[in-house]
Amino acid sequence: QLQLVESGGGLVQTGGSLRLSCVGSGFALDYFAMAWFRQVPGKEREPVLCMSRPGGVIRAFAADVQGRFTISRDNSKNAAYLQMDNLKPNDTGVYYCAADGATCPGPYDDHVAFFQYWGQGTQVTVSA
Repeated sequence: QLQLVESGGGLVQTGGSLRLSCVGSGFALDYFAMAWFRQVPGKEREPVLCMSRPGGVIRAFAADVQGRFTISRDNSKNAAYLQMDNLKPNDTGVYYCAADGATCPGPYDDHVAFFQYWGQGTQVTVSA
């Protein structure tokens, strides 16, 4: 069974940091592009960062996370990570990891439909 499991979410104060983990089972994540999405109540799930498989090219989708969030992967652990620093209340939401294909979606792709494999999500809450 192909599965992604996120962890690392929680409650943090403004300016704090969290590191989210996404561990794959049943398949090797190094064959896939990996992405992190976030969703707040009442809004669509939006992509944050994506890392392609060949060469690890990173594509940022959310302008407000640049300089604060970093995506990485450790193929030896079959895992991907989202390091979130200088967190703000607007970063609050459920964060999902996703995997599919080899490259990241382009600006005109349906970003959610692009990915076949999803984790269950982990809640991140940033207090003011």
